[in-house]
Amino acid sequence: MTIDLARAAKEKNIRYFLISFTDLLGNQRAKLVPAEAIGQMMKSGASFAGFATWLDMTPADPDVFAMPDPDSLIQLPWRPEVGWLAADPWMHGKPVEQAPRNLLKRMQAKAAESGLQLKSGVECEFFLISPDGARIDDGADRQAKPCYDQAALMRRYDVISEVCDGMLALGWKPYQNDHEDANGQFEMNWGYDDALVTADRHAFFKYMVKSIAEKHQMRATFMPKPFAHLTGNGCHIHVSLWKGERNVFEDERGDLGVSALGYNFIGGIIHSADALAAILNPTVNSYKRINAPRTISGATWSPSSVTYSGNNRTHMIRIPDGGRFELRLADGAVNPYSMPAAILAAGLDGIQVKRDPGKRLDINMYTEGHLAGEVKRLPLNLLDALRALQSSALLNDSLGEYVPAYLKLKHQEWNDYARHLTEWERDTTLDC
Repeated sequence: MTIDLARAAKEKNIRYFLISFTDLLGNQRAKLVPAEAIGQMMKSGASFAGFATWLDMTPADPDVFAMPDPDSLIQLPWRPEVGWLAADPWMHGKPVEQAPRNLLKRMQAKAAESGLQLKSGVECEFFLISPDGARIDDGADRQAKPCYDQAALMRRYDVISEVCDGMLALGWKPYQNDHEDANGQFEMNWGYDDALVTADRHAFFKYMVKSIAEKHQMRATFMPKPFAHLTGNGCHIHVSLWKGERNVFEDERGDLGVSALGYNFIGGIIHSADALAAILNPTVNSYKRINAPRTISGATWSPSSVTYSGNNRTHMIRIPDGGRFELRLADGAVNPYSMPAAILAAGLDGIQVKRDPGKRLDINMYTEGHLAGEVKRLPLNLLDALRALQSSALLNDSLGEYVPAYLKLKHQEWNDYARHLTEWERDTTLDC
């Protein structure tokens, strides 16, 4: 049932709506609309100049109209007079194909043709740092193995509890919050749902965490690897596929409780992993997380090879129990909408072609990876990943106009990085 936003504004005392869309690089773009104007926005959308955001457009293109999805309404827990709305960019009277939320909805529609629905849950890791970004905000958080540290967690109780209270009020069913493996790093978990619902919540969660941290004179960052000696920010996603009320990944007779169809889906992820990395690890900095040396805690908790296992966190894909798998590839910079869309594209291909994921590996990849034999390695940098995506006929066909638009902007980003002269280069090459 679609929500009547004008009525909701009166009932919930909402004075303003943030009509928000997520661009190709994961930035949220918004207009603040008074509640009295929301009826007109529902008819025509909020207008944006696409070139002024990270969409592949020019100043000559007409306006992009962000059409708000009333069912996505979230009342800001820390500022309840404002309602946040996820929106779908339209231009020329039709959805903008390259826009990530539109992309996810297209992939969902493709799955629905076979009666299938992707459900997902995400584990978003973030650091609480100083406002200038230079250091961990908590100077007392110094343990070599700080994961689950009770004292460090409770020193940040005001921020963590306020975010969790917000999720409780919104009905997200949060169930645990913890200090993660790096100093100053935290993770908060809430219930899984339809992939679009989770993506909207993922986008809003990042905004909420940053806003509440700022309120407490801190800065929250989801940057993949903000500190070289510490574990990076992952965004592990738990994936299951449903047909009505039945989880089609679940099979009590299957290996680890996963059905043959589930293993075909995993096979599709493994087949396209190098190309998927361009989307799930979208920044130059991303490759300092997935190809990192050991951190001070003793492990990076991120993959470098394309392998899967049971309940073993040293692999790219972990099967913790029957009926789902955890993909550990994505990082904190990932676009909340492009991630499930790309996963669904690769997985549906795996089902269609019946891709074999190969033999499950139960070894410790961090210490025994050399025993794994001929397994695919993940790209070593963003350029390698972009080339893999460019070469993937499957993802180009499935994701349509999104891929060339994304590749164009990301190649520009890589070129900007390549032109940047680092102190390391000067230190090691000045006297060559």
